[in-house]
Amino acid sequence: MTSNQEQYAGYLFAYFKGEGSEDGEQVYFALSRGNDPLNWQELNGGRPVLTSGLGEQGVRDPYLVRSPRGDFFYLVATDLRIYGNGDWKRAVTEGSRSIMVWKSEDLIRWSDQAMIEIAPPGAGCAWAPEVFDDKDEDVYNVFWASMIAGDAGSGDQESYHRMMVASTKDFITFSEPAVYMDYGYSVIDTTMIDDRGTIYRISKGHNVMQEAGASFHSPSYALINGSVEQPFLMRGEGPIIFKSNTEEKWYCFVDEYGLRGYVPFETTDLGSGEWSLPANYRLPDSPRHGSVIPVTAAEYERLLEQYGGGIDAHE
Repeated sequence: MTSNQEQYAGYLFAYFKGEGSEDGEQVYFALSRGNDPLNWQELNGGRPVLTSGLGEQGVRDPYLVRSPRGDFFYLVATDLRIYGNGDWKRAVTEGSRSIMVWKSEDLIRWSDQAMIEIAPPGAGCAWAPEVFDDKDEDVYNVFWASMIAGDAGSGDQESYHRMMVASTKDFITFSEPAVYMDYGYSVIDTTMIDDRGTIYRISKGHNVMQEAGASFHSPSYALINGSVEQPFLMRGEGPIIFKSNTEEKWYCFVDEYGLRGYVPFETTDLGSGEWSLPANYRLPDSPRHGSVIPVTAAEYERLLEQYGGGIDAHE
């Protein structure tokens, strides 16, 4: 395989649908129409593909990662259920400190669900875990948002979301959690992508911000765009970023939560921080914070055979 165009035949989108229905906080799959990341078909008849039987028995923010050799996949997700209680205060301050983990060799057969306590004692939650494959250190860096109180010894006891990190080789044993990003105000929903040795990081702070750094653990990231979603959206969260399979183009989906839901942006210059809205797109029905990965022709056909396709997405 000499090019991305030969290697990949499409994209798999993992997402949840929200807290408005009993099964909305589970894992759903959609498959692109060929290599068009703006045109999607829902899989499994629009029903969940993975459901949680552990913890709060709801999962949000599913994130897919392919192993470096491409021989298996991990899916990590937030342990959270809001349907039926609506208690966001509890979710933030006394929510689950665990993440959910599944493993698969083929995106079809999944391991038993595992519940991994990852946030430190005293943290209020563990939200939107994502994974960065750190080839320099031969580990997976798992990062997420936790509500954490300030240092009482310094007189700063204000609680807000910090981005946390722990490393693992097997998603069974993890290093001690550490603060990854602390901006003095709540930052959540960080996602990132490596392009030619530069790490581009997009997070939800006051707005959706884009930064660039030399490595995952670089002590200084430069702010490129402090409000990616403006002037296109009223508000945004849950960014997803991924590269085109066929050209020098990148896509960022941002959730205009409570309004239109996910809206896709695109750019041909990732380092510029300048994004535009595509003229036309069809996304799955009510997707919320998730992830998109490229899939090979064999994986694409296997997903269609197992789950079925043809359920039209929505403009």
